Amino acid sequence: MMNIIKKIKNNKILQIISNTIYTIIFIIVLMLLIMVILQRTSNNEVTIGGYRIFVVATGSMVPEYEVGDVLVSKEVDASELKVGDNIAYKGAVGGFSGKVITHKIKSIDKDGENYKIITQGIANMGEDPEINQTQILGKITYKIITLSWFEKIVSNNYAFYCIIFIPIALLIFKQFRNFIGNDEDDDENEEEK
Repeated sequence: MMNIIKKIKNNKILQIISNTIYTIIFIIVLMLLIMVILQRTSNNEVTIGGYRIFVVATGSMVPEYEVGDVLVSKEVDASELKVGDNIAYKGAVGGFSGKVITHKIKSIDKDGENYKIITQGIANMGEDPEINQTQILGKITYKIITLSWFEKIVSNNYAFYCIIFIPIALLIFKQFRNFIGNDEDDDENEEEK
């Protein structure tokens, strides 16, 4: 492993390629992190380029979406929706009030300029209360598998400590040890002079 790192450090082209890949990954992760923080702090009111990120909280859409899956929705006009689409919307009635719900469209009725939409969770026996186009946050366009996996790990305390916390703590310790080691090397070099 050390030989590979030395080869990359000594080869300018490989160094540029590895730095570019690292920068791209860093920017993508940073953008996703900012988006998740914005969504959580704004209760999904803020969009970035018309997109929102949601985390599935219940099993109402199993087997299509599992609890902890991370979904991306895109704002769309109600006229673009069709039966069978999965949408995210803000509930307004009863137990749904104020909650973000992700369910499949069962029926759409157009009444002039207004749309009356009925949704239902795949695993649910009954339909949801009727919603209108003002409640729709977006159509589900994508499930981010890697973030879903990460969300499930972070939400499990034991997995979080074993897979996230311990490796990060070890990396910090290693960096600290390298830093201390470099200071000692500098002290030795000064003594030799």
